[in-house]
Parts: sequence; structure tokens; C-alpha cells
Amino acid sequence: MGFINKIRNEIRVIRERDPAIHSNMEVFLYPSFKVMLSYRLAHKLYKNGHYFWARWISQRAARKTGIEIHPGAQIGENLFIDHGNGVIIGETTIIGNNVTLYQGVTLGGTGKEHGKRHPTIGDNVMISAGAKVLGSFTIGENSKIGAGSVVLEAVPPNCTVVGVPGRIVKRNNEKLVREDMNQVDLPDPVSEDIKSLQHADSEITNRLLELEQELSQLRKEMAK
Repeated sequence: MGFINKIRNEIRVIRERDPAIHSNMEVFLYPSFKVMLSYRLAHKLYKNGHYFWARWISQRAARKTGIEIHPGAQIGENLFIDHGNGVIIGETTIIGNNVTLYQGVTLGGTGKEHGKRHPTIGDNVMISAGAKVLGSFTIGENSKIGAGSVVLEAVPPNCTVVGVPGRIVKRNNEKLVREDMNQVDLPDPVSEDIKSLQHADSEITNRLLELEQELSQLRKEMAK
């Protein structure tokens, strides 16, 4: 695909997925449009071994758009980044076709290991605002990641994932009937720990009172 055709394709993708865009000229102001043009150039330089210039272009685009895409990432066609501020895509990330990312999404690693350390995102995946996908595993095609989720392991195709850590709540359009999948009454681990400590403290206090009473009774008996 030539440069002009790439621009036309980016305009088409953004207009199809963002109802707030009313004209082709508005697309040229769109952060996703700007960052993807910069990424395509930076990625080409990266593949040819011009690492400094590739990073220079990508960092310049990050400062202007708030979207940081490492030039080493492999991105398919029709990626759409809605709003985009805070989006981070790591070096060894692989993204398929027709993927949608929202603001604050991180496709990152979990440490300083070398090699493939970022996720692979299948075709037609949607990752909602603030979600974090961390590690070298695959998000299957047609899957959805809920807002604010933290995904730390592979997700099969056609799944919906929510929560921290991310759990599959729907697969192949069918809900998974499990009590721990309730996304309304989510557990509060800090509150539960506090309640557990309060319960333990109450038991210890009651036991101490019982021992004091037994000791007092024993002293009275010895005094007779």
C-alpha cells in the first residue's frame, strides 16, 4: 500500500469508528492519525537498523500525541486508537488487523527480560480505557478487554475479560456462570483483611478476659 493509500485508509478507519469526526479535514488533527503515520515511518527505519532515528520519530510523536508506540512493535492494518492519551505499546508487541484501543491502554511487559516480552493481540480485538495487558501471551481474536482490567495471562478467542486480575466472563457469546464472575459486587481485599484482623483481635481480647477471670478466681481460692 502506497503512502497516499495509507493516508486514505487511516481517514476511512477513523471516520468509521469515531462518530465525533464530521469531515476528512478533522482527521488530520486526530492523535491516532498523526501517531500512526509517524509509526509507519519509524517502523520502516527500525527494520532497516536505523534505531536512533526510529526512536527519535516515535518519541517526537509521543510528545505531540500522548501515544507512545515503540518503532519495533508490529501493527497490522486498521488500528484505531480512540482519544489515545496515555496509550503505550511496547517493542515486541504484535497487533493484528482491525484492533481498537482506548485511552490509557498499556501493552507492556512484566520485567527486564529480553526477547518476546509484550503481548500479541489478535484480529478484531477491543481493549477498553485504562486496561493493562502485561506479558508475552496472546489475546485471541474477537475478544474484548473491559475498562481498567489487568490481564496477565492468555485469553482464548471470542472472550470478554474484566477485573483485576482479568477474568473471562463470557466466551463464544455465552456467560460463564460462576459466583466469582459477579462484576457488581466485587470483593474488596483490603476491607476483607481488615475485617479478618478485627475478628481475630476480638477473639484474642475475649480470650484474655477469660484468662484474667480464671486467674482472679485462682488467686481468691489460694488466698482462702
